[in-house]
This record gives sequence, structure tokens and C-alpha cells, in this order.
Amino acid sequence: MAALTCSASDLQSLLGGAANATAAAEYICTRFVAVSDHFVDTAYAIDNTYLLFSAYLVFAMQLGFAMLCAGSIRAKNTMNIMLTNVLDAATGGLFYYLFGFAFAFGSPFNGFIGKQFFGLESFPSPSFDYGYFLYQWAFAIAAAGITSGSIAERTQFVSYLIYSSFLTGLVYPIVSHWFWSADGWASAGRADGNLLFGSGVIDFAGSGVVHMVGGIAGLWGALIEGPRMGRFDHEGKSMALRGHSGTLVVLGTFILWFGWYGFNPGSFLNILRTYGDVGSYYGQWSAIGRTAVTTTLAGSSAALTTLFGKRMLAGNWNVTDVCNGLLGGFAAITSGCAVVDPWAAIICGFVAAWVLIGCNKLADKFHYDDPLEAAQLHGGCGAWGIIFTALFAKETYVNEIYSGKPGRPYGLLMGGGGRLLAAHMVQILVITGWVSVTMGTLFWILHKFKLLRISADEEMAGMDLTSHGGLAYAYYDEHDDEMQKKSFMMTKVDPYV
Repeated sequence: MAALTCSASDLQSLLGGAANATAAAEYICTRFVAVSDHFVDTAYAIDNTYLLFSAYLVFAMQLGFAMLCAGSIRAKNTMNIMLTNVLDAATGGLFYYLFGFAFAFGSPFNGFIGKQFFGLESFPSPSFDYGYFLYQWAFAIAAAGITSGSIAERTQFVSYLIYSSFLTGLVYPIVSHWFWSADGWASAGRADGNLLFGSGVIDFAGSGVVHMVGGIAGLWGALIEGPRMGRFDHEGKSMALRGHSGTLVVLGTFILWFGWYGFNPGSFLNILRTYGDVGSYYGQWSAIGRTAVTTTLAGSSAALTTLFGKRMLAGNWNVTDVCNGLLGGFAAITSGCAVVDPWAAIICGFVAAWVLIGCNKLADKFHYDDPLEAAQLHGGCGAWGIIFTALFAKETYVNEIYSGKPGRPYGLLMGGGGRLLAAHMVQILVITGWVSVTMGTLFWILHKFKLLRISADEEMAGMDLTSHGGLAYAYYDEHDDEMQKKSFMMTKVDPYV
């Protein structure tokens, strides 16, 4: 919001020839400027409060990830997965503070990587305030949380610490620099106007930047360390290793749903901006509301499609499948949530559900084991979301949100030509290549040094017992032998003894 100006010389002529006209004009202008400055300060306060609130919502998704992960695995590894979720946030906080934010948004420098604001030096600045760092940190640890689900139940704890630091400190920040920084070579908001295919990549809240990065990283981790013991029998037939708590899965899903209203609408970064005439009822606040609606509809469409699709394929109504389908719809709409109409979001969710179902079929066929379906959900549905945006982005919304360059390409099916689709195909390819080279190499090195996978005995007993000092619950697994049952089973205690 620009400050209003007042000229004492212009005002003096309107006050007539009074002896004190000059002093009066100067006094009025001084008061006018002071009021104007207060309006500017208020605008900054409103926008930063909105961004901070959005950051809190996105951070709350870590609790959703934790509950979803815990419910989707077996009880004997609950303490382990909960600890990894806590440390994703803590480790990510330090490494994103030291390096990640600078690599992502340290501009101006070049299109590949940033180099300013290491350790938040020179904060706050005209470009960034602390709330912006907090918001971007919450995104970074979300990517790390996605990866932890793919390699759950068989990964050494030290590997979690290594990959989480590497992902949040280097791999993810460089991707976010490419597509979100004002210097990024493929950014739709590139400051110099030299846009990829004349459009740049419209990945508004990160179907590619967050979800594909986390999903592909998890894909390589799970591929390199192999499936969990018992996941496939000696003939290669898929065997279900069911999570221990549908209640936690549903709780985590609803918390993630709630947090997504900070993830997608919050990516506008500010709310006090008008579109067109000042004083109109329509502005960025309307676009934020529309984004919340498209997010809701995509997830709802995906959930219902998964419900009936899995009913036809498997013959039952499965709550875990529906929750994963819902999240797949959210992951897909994240790219185009701000630039598509609500009716298009329903299409997005419908296709995302079938993408997830198809990816899970392929995973079974190739003996790929991902306890959270994270690579399929975030990687597969995230890639679909990028393509969807290039097909359905609406010209009006694109011009409102990415103003400054007339004639910008928009969705292919909306009459905008194929340049946006070309840019988005490049995004899919470069994210896949970058994450595969970096995270794939890291997981391979950890595997070679025997730092990646736990031993067979540890996997059978569960990491809670072998690595974390005890069990999250007093329990025994359905397939444990009799000796293990006796050692883990609680005995009834007489309250009167």
C-alpha cells in the first residue's frame, strides 16, 4: 500500500491569502502524512498477521502427519515414527535457518540458488519479515515429513536425521528458489520478466515444489532399502501390513485438512490488495476465499471417487483408502488452487483419486512398499496437479495474481495455448531429475555404509523396543509368536491389592 502525499505549496493556494496560510498548510500536510503512514503500517500489520496465522496452520499439519503416520503403521513402531516427526520440525528449523532460506530466497543472485540471509542476517528487510521465514520453514518440514512416511518401519534412526537435514537444508530450498523466488529461472513471478515459455511455472502452493519433492525423495528411499519383511510372500504376492489405528488415521487426516487452509490460501502471502477499482468488494480476499473453496472441492471429490472406486475394485468401504484419496486430491489442487474455477477443482480431485489408485496398483506389481502411500499420493497426485493447472488455469485469475506481464499464457483447455503446459512438463522433469540425483545418491550412500536399514531382528521386534526404550502401547501383534506374546502382554492388576 503506497503512502499518500501532500504538498504544502499546493495546499497553501487553496487557503487564500491569510497570514498564517503557509503554517496552516504545513501543519495540515504533516498531520495528513502521519495518518497516511499509520495506514501503511496497518496494512503491513494486517498482511503479516495473515501470513503468521497461515504459518501456524501449516505447522499444525505436522501434528496431522504424525497422527496419520502413527495410525498407518504397526503399533510396535509408533514411538519411532512419532519421534521422527518431531525431529523433522526441529532439525528442519535449524538447517532451514542456517542455510535453507538463504538458498531459497537469498536474492538477487542467480536463477539456480540464492546466497543472502544465511542465519537470517539483515532481517527484517524491505523484502522479507520474520513471518515469511516461518511460513517457508513450515513448507520445508512438510516435504521432509512426506519422505519419512515412505521409509517407515525399517529405517535406522540416524538416517532420518541425515536425510531430513539434507532435504530441508539444500534439496528442497533449491527447488523452491527455481519456482518461487524472484530470481528463479522458472518462476512465474520472475522480477526481470524473462519467463520460461513466456509464462513461467504456476505452482502456486507447491504440488511440485513440496509434494513431488517429498514424494520422489521417499520413492528413492523406499526403493533402495526394499520392502518391509512380510510385505510380499515368497511367490511375490502382496500381503497387507495394516496400520494399527484407523482412529489416528482419521484424526490426522482432519488435522491436515484444516492445515491445508493455511497451505493453499496462505500462499497469497498477503490479503490487503485490491483488484481493479479501490473500494470494490472484490479483491485478493475474494481470491483467497475462492482458493479455500477449490481446495475443499478437490479433496471432497477425490474422497468420494476413492470411496466408490475402491468399493468396485475391492468390495469394501475402507476408511484409510478414503483418507488417502482425500489427501491426494489436496496434493493435486495445491498447484492450481488460486487460478482455477471451483468446477475445475472437482475434475482435479476426481482424476487424482484414479491416479492414486493406479499408482498403488503399479507399486504392488513392482513390489514397491510405502506404508503411507506417500510417493504415490504426493508424487503421483502432485504431478497430476501440475498438469491439471496447465490445462485449466483461467486467464482472469492468472492476470490478477501474476500481474505485470500482459498476454501471459494460461490453461490449454481454457484457450490459452500450450506454452504453460510446456513449462509445467519441464517442471516435472527437472524436479524428478534433481531429487533423484541428490536424494537417490544420499540414500544409496547410506545403504552402502549400512546406515539405512535396520537388521531383520530389529524389524521383527519393532523399533520402539530396540531403539527407543520401550513400547508406545502394551500390546502384542497378531503374528507374533507365543513367547513374544507372553513378554509383551500386560496382566490384570487387582485394584484392591
